[in-house]
Amino acid sequence: MSTTDITIKTDRPLVEELFAPYRTTIGSDFDGYRNHVYRVITYAMHFLNSAPEYERLVETAFVYHDIGLWTDHKLAYLEPSEAAALQDNEKYGWGLDPDALRGAIHWHHKVFRYKGTHQDVIEACRKADWIDASQGWVRKGMSRSAIAKVEATFPNCGFHKALMRLAKEYGGSTLVGGFKVMRGIVKW
Repeated sequence: MSTTDITIKTDRPLVEELFAPYRTTIGSDFDGYRNHVYRVITYAMHFLNSAPEYERLVETAFVYHDIGLWTDHKLAYLEPSEAAALQDNEKYGWGLDPDALRGAIHWHHKVFRYKGTHQDVIEACRKADWIDASQGWVRKGMSRSAIAKVEATFPNCGFHKALMRLAKEYGGSTLVGGFKVMRGIVKW
């Protein structure tokens, strides 16, 4: 699949169902986070050649991947996000591979390529999040036109500003918060 041709799904019932219990918790940041989730799912599924066997895992992982920012009010939010996803996977009997689900969340900020178990899906999620977190500055082989198409479909809605605001709120200042984020979530 070419990096300029990208399939965009605007209707993801599972994502909406998973978001439902968290909508109030996320509050005014909901539209921005929701659109971020739709963007990264789109990129990850592109890297996975839209393979249907990955879709439920990717959708679930991305709904939960940053959720700890709002549920636990922590800048080191990976572990709370993983815990919520794993707990709900077991509680509701989703049947997702817990190691793949945990890995997709845990390694999504890894700077260098992920190698290991569940490499295909974890690496696709990692690359997808880097594209969106950098607002397309880091492209991971994705064309600018594909990124622009995805961003036009799912506008930012203040998502990156919300991240800066939360870094300041939880860290005491944007600088200190930024350092805590780097220390708490970036993996090498």
